[in-house]
Amino acid sequence: MAGQYGKPIRSVVLAGGGTGGHIYPLLAFADCLRQHDPQLRVTCLGTPKGLENELIPPRGYDLRNVPAYQLPRSVNMNLVRTPDRMWRAARATRAVLDEVSADVVVGFGGYVAVPAYLAAWRRKTPIVIHEVNVPPGVANRMGMRFTRNVAVGFPHQVEQVPALQHARVTGVPMRRSITTLDRAARRAEARAHFGLRPDLPTLFVFGASQGARSINLAMAGAAKAITAAGVQVLHIIGARNEPVDIPPDLPVPYVTVKFLEAMELGYAAGDLALCRGGAITCAETAAVGMPAVYVPLPYGNGEQRRNALPIVDAGGGLIVDDGELTSDWIERTVVPLARDEARLAAMSAAAAAYGRRDGDEALRAFMYEVAGQ
Repeated sequence: MAGQYGKPIRSVVLAGGGTGGHIYPLLAFADCLRQHDPQLRVTCLGTPKGLENELIPPRGYDLRNVPAYQLPRSVNMNLVRTPDRMWRAARATRAVLDEVSADVVVGFGGYVAVPAYLAAWRRKTPIVIHEVNVPPGVANRMGMRFTRNVAVGFPHQVEQVPALQHARVTGVPMRRSITTLDRAARRAEARAHFGLRPDLPTLFVFGASQGARSINLAMAGAAKAITAAGVQVLHIIGARNEPVDIPPDLPVPYVTVKFLEAMELGYAAGDLALCRGGAITCAETAAVGMPAVYVPLPYGNGEQRRNALPIVDAGGGLIVDDGELTSDWIERTVVPLARDEARLAAMSAAAAAYGRRDGDEALRAFMYEVAGQ
């Protein structure tokens, strides 16, 4: 396929790594590109120690590891001009771009995106940046010095960040298993998969890709009260979290898993989510119409609260501070909500009205528009 001016695109390089928040949208976008054009060459950039090494190769994509370095939190041109190691990383990345004859570079953030932006800029290769946070991550802030072609996941980013006021709102690329999910149609299947009862309200609990210890501890303390109220639980503990002690012999199912690759089954099984407020989590819960109680990570720039707040303002969820999430709070607030079918139905409709499921297609259209200029 060609861009709007007829230039064919045969090779796309995708840069993003370190965390699931960068890698999962990258993979969803790669899947979209491949679905439209199986002959398109898709090359992913990563770093030797990043999570991308566990996630990208099993999906069948070419992963090239290049040097990348942690950046200071402030961005200025001296950061680019002075460190020899940054230029070494950019030279190594340019070698990859040359080898695969890259027609366009799409960056999703993370340290590996910086040498990708530098190499593409020096090579005069079109650059597209996809950003989901407020404020933008440091790597993408640097990349914005080399291109005006910026896509964002949410409307509030354009409203809150002057540097993003001209960005294209494309939504967030998500897996087709999420964007095509009919929760109601798959509920019985999903509950059977986890050994949950088909007839009980179900709370779906998860943190980020690594879990959330504060949520785990609060849930462990509330497990008896939750299940005594007739609410069953599906709880993703997190692959790298210490185990928590869930009381035995509870009256209704309380199912724990370390990690869940098929998140669509969790969304289908649950009536209400208790989760963090990462950008990908917010995009997914809104897209599938999952009512949620968001517990923003209490560190960083407050971006998780900003991610969740528009959904909450639209009527699709609640927010509770991490420090206020106690077992008692869960018993007082979450349990009655999980049992309120009418309120959950209204919240589900509100979340779905805010969310969007076409982030991969919208970003693809933007990329072809940019690359054809």
